[in-house]
Amino acid sequence: MEHEKLAAKKRLFIFIALTFILSWIVFLMVPICGIPYGRGASVVIVAVAMFIPALCSLLTRLITKEGFGNMYIRPHIKGHGRAYLLLYFGPTVLLLLSGAIYFLIFPGSFDPELTALKGVIASSGEKELAASTLLTVQVVIFVLIAPIVNIIPTMGEELGWRGYLLPKLRLFFSDRASLIISGAIWGIWHLPIIVMGHNYGTTYWGYPVLGILVMIVFCVVLGIIEGYVSIKLESAIPAAMIHSTVNAGAALPSFFAKSGYNPLLGPAITGLIGGLPFIVLAVILLIKAGKMTMVKNETLQQDEGQLVQK
Repeated sequence: MEHEKLAAKKRLFIFIALTFILSWIVFLMVPICGIPYGRGASVVIVAVAMFIPALCSLLTRLITKEGFGNMYIRPHIKGHGRAYLLLYFGPTVLLLLSGAIYFLIFPGSFDPELTALKGVIASSGEKELAASTLLTVQVVIFVLIAPIVNIIPTMGEELGWRGYLLPKLRLFFSDRASLIISGAIWGIWHLPIIVMGHNYGTTYWGYPVLGILVMIVFCVVLGIIEGYVSIKLESAIPAAMIHSTVNAGAALPSFFAKSGYNPLLGPAITGLIGGLPFIVLAVILLIKAGKMTMVKNETLQQDEGQLVQK
């Protein structure tokens, strides 16, 4: 048992080190090459970096001769049809609810004229396209295909974070602690692009420290939700579906916001107020995760007792 734990600890450290080193090298290509973040080649570079956690899980398995069993790539749909139906539409409902709650708290920030969206249309040269029409089309598309539209790049992350890191952490910590730690590591991984302006820009008060801290909070919250579902279904695919929905629609509420809002608060779900429904759900699931750990420990004790009797 001790030998197995030492091997697992070694694999854990190798995976984290490889993922951070390779990812940060790729991320830093953006400022090194003088590319404005969020435009042109920087989008491609960040997309490439999303596959590195999955790549490093494979590299770690090769380096440590762990093998490729239990990679969390099977969907396990049989017997979980209702769960997958909830996974498909639930995050979308939460995301739309997040925007509604933000504007209820900050009604002065609501812009029914869709000025921000009109600016996007104007900059694209599609002057004849009505903002309301574009918004309707985006919402319909978002509701129907958000969980799968980004699933390939999000699987690139989730096969690493929820498919490798989380199961390894569970060998040393409770499920509750493992969910929090894996989310925090995921948040810290984003550090270089937060400094570049990812999600929050660079003009907010407390840049970049507060942006980094808020991103870590957001990743812990989302990591608890994704990780809980991954543990229950023993698959990284549900996490990738949730991640895909978030990536597709996280900025949607911002189209309704007047200029000058604080991105650290919202209305995007990456803000502390914009993400309130996700935070509430994460707290509920974290409490339930504690009960899962108790059941797991009782099962282990029973198994050990049966072995002693034999």
